[in-house]
Amino acid sequence: MLDNWQLYLMLLIPVALTIIYKYIPMYGIQIAFRDYKASKGFTGSEWVGFEWFLRFFSAPTFWRMIKNTVLLSLFSLLWGFPIPIILALMMNQMRFHRFKRITQTVLYAPHFISTMVICGMIRIFLSPSGGLINLIAGTSIDFLTESSAFRTIYIASGIWQDAGWGIIVYMATLANVDTALYEAAKVDGASLFQRIIHIDIPELTSIMVLNLIMSAGGLMNVAFEKVWLLQTDLNKAASDVIAVYVYQQGIERAKYSYSTAVGLFNTVINIILLIVVNKIAGKISEDTSFI
Repeated sequence: MLDNWQLYLMLLIPVALTIIYKYIPMYGIQIAFRDYKASKGFTGSEWVGFEWFLRFFSAPTFWRMIKNTVLLSLFSLLWGFPIPIILALMMNQMRFHRFKRITQTVLYAPHFISTMVICGMIRIFLSPSGGLINLIAGTSIDFLTESSAFRTIYIASGIWQDAGWGIIVYMATLANVDTALYEAAKVDGASLFQRIIHIDIPELTSIMVLNLIMSAGGLMNVAFEKVWLLQTDLNKAASDVIAVYVYQQGIERAKYSYSTAVGLFNTVINIILLIVVNKIAGKISEDTSFI
């Protein structure tokens, strides 16, 4: 440590930020078990135990929120997880480097567009009067008022925005593959598809499992901003999720204890899912067990 004290000194900055912004705020979790009053503070507020949790479990929209949150996250994972892998495998086969760089830039670009702008673009594209989708289809449907269309809109826009950014880690992994493996496979008569199956995919397996574990750990974390900006009174049957409910209860209605209890419940479910998925992955391959 003395020989590398400069590195440890630099490490203090992220460690301090993590402690200040991640661990110290955990002290406030106790308000989920209290009838929190700002004037009385944390310890001065009355202890109510699991009252807020029970109230949330008995809420009329509880099961609808659980269903919508799980389905949006699960379908986003099922559809969105393989797309970056497929794109990375396709990009890895490109031999025209200039075209490859242009394609990468086009795929990366949506990631840097803010969620608010993305939602504004979605509303313009789906507008019943002059929207691109309706012009192509020759219809005048207001898709954002259709509950049946909300999940498709949310998932498709998420794939478009994040798939390009998601290929970076896979491209970096494929770039480290020994080219001698490809040459040997060609000599043995392996086709392009066979080289992908027997060389590329095995190289990506570990990082694929790691990304799957991390994605499963956030299964209950639906992107609040996008749902909030695309939600209407007519599509709430499919867009009413826990993240939006926490915002409404905590910020709009100032029910701090109740919203904290709902958020804590959501976090506990995520932790359980993370541990379960990690254990399953650990049984598949000892190299991918992180807990």
